[in-house]
Amino acid sequence: MSLDAIKILDRRKLKRSRALWRGFAITAVSVVLIMALVRLDGLVGQAHIATIAVTKIIVDDRDRLELLQGIADDPDAKALIVTINTPGGTVVGGESLYLALREVAKQKPVVAVMRELATSAGYMIALGADYIVARQSTITGSIGVLMQSTDMTGLLTKLGIKPAVVKSSPLKAQPNPLEPFSDDARRASQEIVTNMQDMFVSLVRDRRDMDDASLRKVSDGRIFTGGQALNNGLIDAIGGEAAAVTWLETKKNLQKDLPVVKVAVRQKSGMVREILEDLIGKTSFSERLRLDGLISLWHPNIK
Repeated sequence: MSLDAIKILDRRKLKRSRALWRGFAITAVSVVLIMALVRLDGLVGQAHIATIAVTKIIVDDRDRLELLQGIADDPDAKALIVTINTPGGTVVGGESLYLALREVAKQKPVVAVMRELATSAGYMIALGADYIVARQSTITGSIGVLMQSTDMTGLLTKLGIKPAVVKSSPLKAQPNPLEPFSDDARRASQEIVTNMQDMFVSLVRDRRDMDDASLRKVSDGRIFTGGQALNNGLIDAIGGEAAAVTWLETKKNLQKDLPVVKVAVRQKSGMVREILEDLIGKTSFSERLRLDGLISLWHPNIK
């Protein structure tokens, strides 16, 4: 075989190989785009019940708030089920989600479904729903607010370190790990915590229609099982998503057997990666969370 013939055969093989990979790439991109459309829009043009999950530590999340607004404005979403599995988080994060759910509730019914854990700001979120269900063994409650700090002055003294701080007034930057926690600073901090606690308790009173005696019993920071929460008026029923759907059908006259469509927050830069993770398996990524300011949290486990 001549050298020219060999070159021609090599070119043909190369073209076939390129065509094969080009076709594979086009197919892969098409699959990703189709999955993106399905996952972002759910059942486009069909009546459904939207469901969104609130998990991990709660912080103020603009993307999630925009997603909830989209559900509120979607005429095909006939109701919203919020599944909650979180120990709580920042007061601002809980308050923002509560208000967002109340906005959704102005246009369609909202049900909260508590899973293993729905405490502190997690319970605050549930108050934004029209109806709350939990399992018998769900842990909820922990109605309260805290501000945390550490006094490191004793340790620094042992190490021979003396911090120097120049500030405009005694209460500036208090509490501060590098300074003793003064009585005045403690009183000022307590006033802030009390103010936020009053806000939280007011939500419980208004949303759960409680008298003062019942309110005092549930708002001292203790936790409750789902069964205890039901007996104390913090939730409406024992159950899960099926109980939520049944309530929507029987009490809100929703069409039976509407599909339940999961809607999730998608970061614009990470959508393709998330879709590919679903296809080829998830990779563990380390996460670090820093909580600033007032928190409403039960037993945080932050690494």
